[in-house]
Amino acid sequence: MELIDLTLIWIVILGFGVLMYVLMDGFDLGVGILFPFAPNDQARDDMMNSVAPVWDGNETWLILGGAGLLAAFPMVYAVFLPALYIGVFLLLAGLIFRGIAFEFRFKAQQSRYLWDHSFNIGSTVAAFAQGAVVGAYIQGFEVEGFQYVGGPFDWLTPFTVMTGLGVVTGYALLGATWTILKTEGETQRWAWRVTPWLLAGMLGFFVVVSIWTPLSHERVFDRWMSNIQILWMFPLATLLVSAWLYNSIRKRREGIPFVATMALFVLFYIGLLISMWPYAVPPEHTFWDAASDPGSQLFLLLGFLFVIPVVLGYTAWTYWVFRGKVSGQNGYGH
Repeated sequence: MELIDLTLIWIVILGFGVLMYVLMDGFDLGVGILFPFAPNDQARDDMMNSVAPVWDGNETWLILGGAGLLAAFPMVYAVFLPALYIGVFLLLAGLIFRGIAFEFRFKAQQSRYLWDHSFNIGSTVAAFAQGAVVGAYIQGFEVEGFQYVGGPFDWLTPFTVMTGLGVVTGYALLGATWTILKTEGETQRWAWRVTPWLLAGMLGFFVVVSIWTPLSHERVFDRWMSNIQILWMFPLATLLVSAWLYNSIRKRREGIPFVATMALFVLFYIGLLISMWPYAVPPEHTFWDAASDPGSQLFLLLGFLFVIPVVLGYTAWTYWVFRGKVSGQNGYGH
C-alpha cells in the first residue's frame, strides 16, 4: 500500500497549473479580444504595452500543464488529442497569430491594421477554443477502453459553443479590469465604461451554462443534487463577488475589479472540479485509471517540484518590475 498517493499530488499540481494559466493568460487574451473596440490607436498602444512584458511568461503555465498532463496522465492524451484535435489546433493557431502580432505591430507602419486584426482574431479564437474544450470535457467522450471512437467534430455542439462564448466574454472582462488597473486617461475611462456590460454578459453566460449543464448531463445533475448542501454556496458567492465588483466600478476603485474578476474565475473553476470529480475522461474513466506508472510519476515529480518555484519566482519578479501604469508610447512609467 502506498503511503503517498502520487496521482492525487499530480492532480493538485496540474489543477494549480491550469488555474494559473487561466488567470495569467486570461487577461492578456482579454486585451486582444477588446482590441478593435478601443477608442483610438493610442489606447491600443497602451493596452498592448500593458501586457507586452508578461504575456509570454504567462504562457509558461500552459506548457507546464501540457507537459505535466502527458507525463502523469498519458492515457488522457489517447482520448483528448483525437477527440479535440481541431479545437487544440485552433487554440495553438490563435496563440501563434497573437504572438506574431506582438513582434511586428510596433514595427509596422502601413500594415499596422493587419497586426491589429491578427492580435484580435488570434486572442478571440484561442479563448473560444479553450472554452469549447472545457465544454467538451463536461459533455464527455465516446470511448472504448481508452480509445476515442467518436468523430472529429463531436466536440462542436451548441453547448460547447455556449461555453466558448462564455470564456471569450469572461476573458474580455479580465482584460478590461486589467486595463483599468494598468492605464490612465482616455484608455482607462473607456475601460470603466465597458466593464459593467462585460460583467453582465459573463453572468448571463454563467446562468445559461449552469442551467444547461445539469439538465443535459445526468451525472452532473446527480452530483449537484447529492451535494446541494455545499454547492448552493457557489451561486451565492458568485452574486456577492459580482456585487463587490460592480460596486468597485461605480466607486472607481482601480485595483478591486481585477481582483474580483479573478475571484469569479476561481469560483467557476472550483465549481467545475466539484461537478466533474474524479473523472479525467468522463463519463467513465477517473484520474487513477488514466495515471502513469508510480515510478514515472515520482521521477517527474522531483523535477516539477524544482521547476514550479522557479516559475513562480520569475513570474512574481516580472510583475514587480513592471508594476505601475503604462505611460504613452514608451511603455511603463516610473
